[in-house]
Amino acid sequence: MKFIVSSSYLLKQLQVLGSVINSSNTLPILDNFLFELKQNQLVVSASDLETTMSATLSIDSTSEGSVAVPAKLLLEILKTFPEQPLTFTVEENNTIEISSQSGKYALAYAPGEEFPKSVNLEEPSKTLVPAEVLSTAISKTIFAAGNDDLRPVMSGVFFQFSTEGLIFVATDAHKLVKYARTDVKASQVAEFIMPRKPLNILKGILATSDAEVTIEYNDANATFSFDNYVLTCRLIDGKYPNYEAVIPKENPNKLMIDRTQFLSSVRRVAIFSNKTTHQIRLKIAGAELNISAEDIDYSNKAEERLTCDYQGDDMQIGFNSRFLTEMLTNLQSDMIMLEMSMPNRAGILTPVDGLDEGETVTMLVMPVMLNN
Repeated sequence: MKFIVSSSYLLKQLQVLGSVINSSNTLPILDNFLFELKQNQLVVSASDLETTMSATLSIDSTSEGSVAVPAKLLLEILKTFPEQPLTFTVEENNTIEISSQSGKYALAYAPGEEFPKSVNLEEPSKTLVPAEVLSTAISKTIFAAGNDDLRPVMSGVFFQFSTEGLIFVATDAHKLVKYARTDVKASQVAEFIMPRKPLNILKGILATSDAEVTIEYNDANATFSFDNYVLTCRLIDGKYPNYEAVIPKENPNKLMIDRTQFLSSVRRVAIFSNKTTHQIRLKIAGAELNISAEDIDYSNKAEERLTCDYQGDDMQIGFNSRFLTEMLTNLQSDMIMLEMSMPNRAGILTPVDGLDEGETVTMLVMPVMLNN
């Protein structure tokens, strides 16, 4: 088995696949990349049993076969080469030899048959989504997903596909984000919960791609295929909470304000808040928003006044500044709307501008109790 490949081309593909491999694996074979050679095509795969990803590379070869090559060692050596063709040759003594312009390097390999087989989906449903839509949907929601092992369903992003559009939801019970598109539709209704790790991997690659992503899914697994990549992952099992029930429908108090100005104030005032509760207080009256925080234990306090466009009753409401900061940072608009009903009901953040046609973002943040 022998093939020739460009060093930088191989490195670029392997770095993407390397993000699938865990730092410590229960099965030693998972520390390897699987190389499957089929004439002038090389399929490289990486897996952690839950998520498997493969890339198809065009190379120069006439042979066929499969070997598992140590991932860490291979990535380390590839990073040191300037751009040049490398020749990989599988030798008799269980080593694979890499020949460069300046030398030869041999590393031990494992038989390709030992590598876990990737899952083949039986009669999957299928939806096509443009890469940039999927990339935006993931980055807009994933920060709000929880990381509580006791509630695994909330540690992922909920995908809800229908003939009317696509909805992506993430929540950790303190904050919730719902990202919806009506300009991209699915052929049939489907719902599944995607784990965080494969989403983070996808987010990284999709940002630079302008391909159409084919998503295939059944009850247990989902596959994302685009460009020369295929990512298959196990879905989170369980029923997602009814998120519509927690979004308050009647919100008569509406505050419109410049996002960057609001974010800067929240960040500054939050420095003076209590280090365990991160509580800040918003006091709204007329066209004035008063943001304050106090840490009684250390006699620290801060207060800022902003002008805003407000319609509704005068009110005071408390929020965790970390959640508010995360949400405001994640929005890209110039102006945002904060809608509230009562100090003990969730506030709803939405961007006023900067959205595409058919795109909506709804962010919900739970208030904290104010001690007057």
